[in-house]
Parts: sequence; C-alpha cells; structure tokens
Amino acid sequence: MKNKTVFITGGSRGIGLAIGVRLARAGANVVIAAKTADPHPRLPGTIYTAAAEIEAAGGRALPLKVDIREEEQVQFAVDETVRTFGGIDILINNASAISLTPTLHTDMKRYDLMHQINTRGTFLTSKLCLPHLLKSDNPHVLNLSPPLNMETRWFAPHVAYTMAKFGMSMCVLGMAGEFRKQGVAFNALWPRTAIATAAVQNLLGGEESVRRCRTPEIMADAAFAILQKNSRECTGQFFVDEDVLTAEGVTDFAKYRVDTTLSDEELMPDFFL
Repeated sequence: MKNKTVFITGGSRGIGLAIGVRLARAGANVVIAAKTADPHPRLPGTIYTAAAEIEAAGGRALPLKVDIREEEQVQFAVDETVRTFGGIDILINNASAISLTPTLHTDMKRYDLMHQINTRGTFLTSKLCLPHLLKSDNPHVLNLSPPLNMETRWFAPHVAYTMAKFGMSMCVLGMAGEFRKQGVAFNALWPRTAIATAAVQNLLGGEESVRRCRTPEIMADAAFAILQKNSRECTGQFFVDEDVLTAEGVTDFAKYRVDTTLSDEELMPDFFL
C-alpha cells in the first residue's frame, strides 16, 4: 500500500474512516470524499478530523467536501486527487443512506436519497475513477454492500433500502465482468455482525445494540486483506468480513467486540446474510 492512492466516499466516520486509517498505517495516500465539513450535532467527525487521523496513522490525507449525488463535485474531487497524488489505485464505495421503513412509511424524498447515494453514487464514482484505475498496476474497487441474496425476507421489511443496497452489489456483479480483461477488480464486503456505527446508534436500538456489535476495525482489516490481492485474480466476489479474516488465519475475533464480555453468539447479526 506504500504510496498507493485510495479514494473513499463517506469516509469521515465509521467503517470508511477505519479503512482509511488501516491503509494509512501501511503508507497509503487517502482521499476523504464526504459531505461533513462542519461538525454535525448528532454525528461524529468531519473530513478534517478524519484527515488528521489518517496523517497520525502515517498516511497522507486529502479532505474534500463532496456530495456524491452531484456529478460535478465528484469529478472535481477525482481531478483534485490526481493533481495531488498522480493517480487513483483504489476506490472504496462506502457512502450510503439508510431508512429501514416499510413501503407505506417510506416517503419518496427518502427513497430518492437512498437510491441517489447508494446505487447512483456508487455507479457515478466508479465511472469517474475508472479512467485512472485503468492506469494502476493493481486497481481495486471495493463496495460496502451485501451479497445478492434474492430472498423475500431481505426485501419485505424495508424494500426501498434493500433495493438501494443491492444496486451497489449489482455494480460489483456487472463491472467485475465488464472490466475483468482490463484487470480492474470489483468486489463487495459486508459484515457478519452489526458494526458499531452511528447508524446502529441512531436507528437500530442505541447503546444496547452498540454493545452487541463489533468495531469497524474488523471491516478495515478485512478490506486491507482484499485490497492486497491480485486484481486480475480476485474480482466479482461478495466477501464477508469474518470469512476473509478466517482465510487469513485469524481464529480469535474477541478483539473486535465492543463488549468483550459477550460471546460471538451473543452479537447482533447483520442484514442480508
């Protein structure tokens, strides 16, 4: 990862930031492309506090205020990344919106937000980064999205959200095939258990739910392992964090638990698995 340039959407907090810090520890240049430039009353971190963490970990950081719904802003961020670091080697499509509402309680403004950020934003950012990824010697795109388990139980409770997240996964399926010969890897990564993020805190039960989570570092370590693989040989895969690390020889996941007094069986499983 030394001197590799990583473009992360929504990387000012949570899993995106954890991945950025992990890659920075290996010497990467990390672009934080996210909306939060000023402190948010209910969410931790800004692009600038994230950049400070990246640099403290040993990487070079470029904080850019970007709304990935806006093509011009994404194009500016990509151009600024190339001007600053000379290219793009890795794209992490992390930015996502969530609303766990059934059909009759999903207003169209929220529906549009999820599809514009999750599916359209992933497609747009991938499209604009690809001309530079194609010049890299081991280019990877990693979408934080679930395996395409087309079962009613994953759609019925929150069909709009599931459609939007599966849209990110369909980008993996399609683009992996489209760019296989050019050597650009497209893979997905999803957690086995819930991860302690603001979404869990605010939407899935507060502190008690957070206690039954793993920390974002498990996703960061799994992402690090995937991104070191040969992009011509590792593409079109839907990875699960625990499975990736098990394959890397990890046998004890206790360090990733928020509450280390709990067993793995007591943790809260994530959606879609």
